[in-house]
Amino acid sequence: MRSIKPSGLSLMPEGLDAALGPDQLKDLLTFLLTSPLEPAPIDIPGIPAARTMAEVAAILGPKPVTAPPESNLAALRILLCDGPKDHGMNEHDYPLWQERWAQLLGLAPEVKVAIAHGFPTPEAMRQADVIVFFSDNPGWSAEKGNDLRQFQDRGGGLVYLHFAVDGHDAADSLSRQIGLAWRAGPARFRHGPLDLAFDASSSIAHGFSHLHLYDESYWELQGDEKSIHLVASGVEDGRPRPLMWTKENGAGRVFVSIPGHFTWTFDDPLFRILILRGICWVAHQPEDRLSELATIGARTFTPAEARGTVANVERK
Repeated sequence: MRSIKPSGLSLMPEGLDAALGPDQLKDLLTFLLTSPLEPAPIDIPGIPAARTMAEVAAILGPKPVTAPPESNLAALRILLCDGPKDHGMNEHDYPLWQERWAQLLGLAPEVKVAIAHGFPTPEAMRQADVIVFFSDNPGWSAEKGNDLRQFQDRGGGLVYLHFAVDGHDAADSLSRQIGLAWRAGPARFRHGPLDLAFDASSSIAHGFSHLHLYDESYWELQGDEKSIHLVASGVEDGRPRPLMWTKENGAGRVFVSIPGHFTWTFDDPLFRILILRGICWVAHQPEDRLSELATIGARTFTPAEARGTVANVERK
């Protein structure tokens, strides 16, 4: 007859505390005792169905994506810039995004995350390889364009999410830097179902054909669509409109995502894959270097919960 008895020996190697030293032991205990990131709480109706892990695997492949060995990784310094919250509950929650994504990105090896509120100082920009903006772009002016150009001249990467494309009174200057920018008056918007169609030539869109989101689109933006490389589009007013794109400014790269209105979108693992790839692309890094973060604290079904669900993503 089989039986189970408690072991008198610990699985933890003997003398590990002495071998690690106090600082490394503290890091190990923090890792073991800190619960991972959880999906953000949603307090408004209309939350989309969570993704299945099968949908994620359809993009990344059946085996989890893992970053290259740490010895092969270049250090990556990411600056996250937020702004004051300017919409209702679970909308445009820039401070919550900054808090959660600083924690998420900080889990990746050889990644250092810093934060700034509003437009970053020149010193903060000098300490970054990639700057990610999610805000209504407070403090933006035509003069700030010089700071962005200097940052990009040395190969710095820029990521603009949702209303960060607001150019205020200097939309022309911002559009020259990022391709297209919001200008109050002519710009239009819509909340609701979005069906993104992807450009097969974009490495950021690898594995994607179509993606369904419930978020917000912008169109009739200031700038020249010929200056951008399309990643994804959605139909508004009868024709396709850019919803994700890239732009190259000499050594500098730019990635823009118009979706990002609702808090739940940032916990969609498929949307995360696109944003994480965008960050890597502007940093001149392998696009899937950070993709292992896509499901951490994301809204996904367990296999049992996922039975009978219909995927919202089409595999090419």
